[in-house]
Amino acid sequence: MKSDPSQAMHTDLGAATPLAAPQMRTTRANRLALAALLTGAFLSPLDYFIVNLALPTIRDALGASAAELQLIVSVYTSAFAVLLVTGGRLGDRFGRKRVFMAGMAGFVAASILCAAAPSGALLIGARLLQGSSAAILVPQILATIRSTFPKAQQTKVMSLYGFVYGFASVAGQLGGGLLIALRPFGLAWQSIFLINVPVGALALLGAWRFVPESRSADRARIDVTGLVLLSLFFALVIYPLTQGREAGWPPSTFIALAASVPALGAFVAVQHRKKRAGGDPLVDLALFRNPVFSAGLALAFCFYCDSVFFLTYGIYLQSGLRWSALAAGVAIFPFGVGSILGPLLSPALVRRTGNHVLSAGFAALAAGFAVTAAAAERVVPGGAFYAGLLLAGVGHGLVLPNVVRIVIGEIDPGRAGLAASIVTSMLQIGSAFGATAIGGLFFTLIAHEATPVAYAHAYRVSIGVVAGLFAACVVVAGILSARAHRRV
Repeated sequence: MKSDPSQAMHTDLGAATPLAAPQMRTTRANRLALAALLTGAFLSPLDYFIVNLALPTIRDALGASAAELQLIVSVYTSAFAVLLVTGGRLGDRFGRKRVFMAGMAGFVAASILCAAAPSGALLIGARLLQGSSAAILVPQILATIRSTFPKAQQTKVMSLYGFVYGFASVAGQLGGGLLIALRPFGLAWQSIFLINVPVGALALLGAWRFVPESRSADRARIDVTGLVLLSLFFALVIYPLTQGREAGWPPSTFIALAASVPALGAFVAVQHRKKRAGGDPLVDLALFRNPVFSAGLALAFCFYCDSVFFLTYGIYLQSGLRWSALAAGVAIFPFGVGSILGPLLSPALVRRTGNHVLSAGFAALAAGFAVTAAAAERVVPGGAFYAGLLLAGVGHGLVLPNVVRIVIGEIDPGRAGLAASIVTSMLQIGSAFGATAIGGLFFTLIAHEATPVAYAHAYRVSIGVVAGLFAACVVVAGILSARAHRRV
């Protein structure tokens, strides 16, 4: 018996403020708004993939140290993760369109500063601004989708969101390699940042013209104390995870991780006290009593542990097999194709299986990574290796839009920005954890032997761990899907 996937979203989308009521907008208007939002959504994953590929070129051009190269990546992801909840709450209070445009303008300006940076230190500063701007704009995309589009369109719209992410991963890998190789207008690494300018300008123009304004009806004040404590907690977790391994795990990293526990405790206490006093807490902790919401966040955390794949794959091919950056970028193409196919298949699968599509996605991820891990023992990748990448990419493309849709669907539209920022924060923490914990295993295995066989073995073991984690997620996703159906 087919189920209506939109029924899992038990709140009334039409309960958003009148500015965002979907009944008041035509289908064409919503499509144009979605095009502008997805143009903005394209930039964040594009920037992630394209910068990682360009690090060797940046090192040679700027004389950047190894520590500076690490910070060029980690300062962006850290700022992004730390400020996401702030971005979500700002949009709920001051208007998601307005905050989206402010974040996009900041992202474009930061991209120009990145391209103009004459040193590694200044590039790090510009990347900090870029990550902060991304944290402001990204929650507004999901929140606006949640509050603007009617229930019947949510699955299709979120599938398009997943499609854009998959396309951005391919464009980042292939486009980054091509830009560095072709050097348009005599530019090398600078072009990977300047490409953000026309894309961001299109998103700004489209948002100004077509995106409806929406905000939370209660216009709650920003909880500054809660904001500081939560940002402190994220900083104490994210920074050690992204920097600890490369820095040799100095005592300061363990001190920071230990300090995150009392920081979280203080945040929870402040939120409880503010709620009892009738105030406006930054995060309503009652949200976490919803089992679907909490389980969805756990799955989001585990899902983005696959960031270790992007970390180890490029190193395995470039350092282990001595491939060029362009060749390594082309080699990820099967995964990117799968990431595009997954969202395209998602609406039909949701119509047939409901939210159980999430279990199917994790199963495809587990099987695909298991196959590619086993095939890596052959050192020179063959057909099975790339077939596994394709299957894993399909699973990635199925999980991303649906885990986000289910988690955000548990929350009323007035708090859509908060929900979007929480789930995106969990994705970022999972990414940092995967790169640190599972990535650490990879680097440990190649520490004493830098041969192609050693790199292949390290890749096989680390990706095999990810495959096992996703196999466990299949069971959790099945329980979540059953609970979500019962909440209708």
